[in-house]
Amino acid sequence: MSRILLLGGVTEALAIARTLGPEHVYSLAGIGRVPTDLACQVRVGGYGGAEGLAQFIRAQNITLLLDATHPYAAQISANAQAAARLAGIPCWALRRPAWQAQPGDDWREVADWPQLMQALEPFQRPLFTLGREPLQHLEEIPASQFWTLRALEACPGNERCEVIGARGPFQIDDERELFARRRIDVLISKNSGSSATEPKLEVARERGVPVLILKRPDLPEVDRHFTEVPQLLAALERLSSA
Repeated sequence: MSRILLLGGVTEALAIARTLGPEHVYSLAGIGRVPTDLACQVRVGGYGGAEGLAQFIRAQNITLLLDATHPYAAQISANAQAAARLAGIPCWALRRPAWQAQPGDDWREVADWPQLMQALEPFQRPLFTLGREPLQHLEEIPASQFWTLRALEACPGNERCEVIGARGPFQIDDERELFARRRIDVLISKNSGSSATEPKLEVARERGVPVLILKRPDLPEVDRHFTEVPQLLAALERLSSA
């Protein structure tokens, strides 16, 4: 009998978890909400790197590791691939396609934080949607700028930065109001990808606001990768009936 360990991190992971029976395990880092209505087991917390994950796989007799973490969770994906190799089981991954710029978009890709800070120099009212990472750089805010940071939880900023606690999905009218009220002149975003259009990107396009896109990290090769949930579920169905 196959036993799946599903590493969650994107919305689609929950859709996959809802199809899993009680013999399977849905694993979460514990940053977001933890579902309580699943038939499968739910585990919250880390593993201590690739070796710790491999030990868990062996101890729990896992036969397939499924990586459905965030496209920017490069270290977790690397640990997953390495752990599967150490444990001698296949590793599959759900890899969201990147968003593509549309007519009217002004997207500017940056590779890292120094490039981002350089690209921000002409602007005054940036909106960061990178999670908590910018909190490490509050002392770098130029006197000419006021930052708005949006993260899962509100937390202290400083005299030139306000942190908004909010969880998506976000409605386009709310995004329009946010951009207008805070006079946002540049948006900073990851290219998280998904099947849905991201309202913040639509509003940036409407208002002619440039978007600084943090480049996606390179992810490890896996045994199989999928870009859509139905495609992955069909493969799991074939695996279970083999």
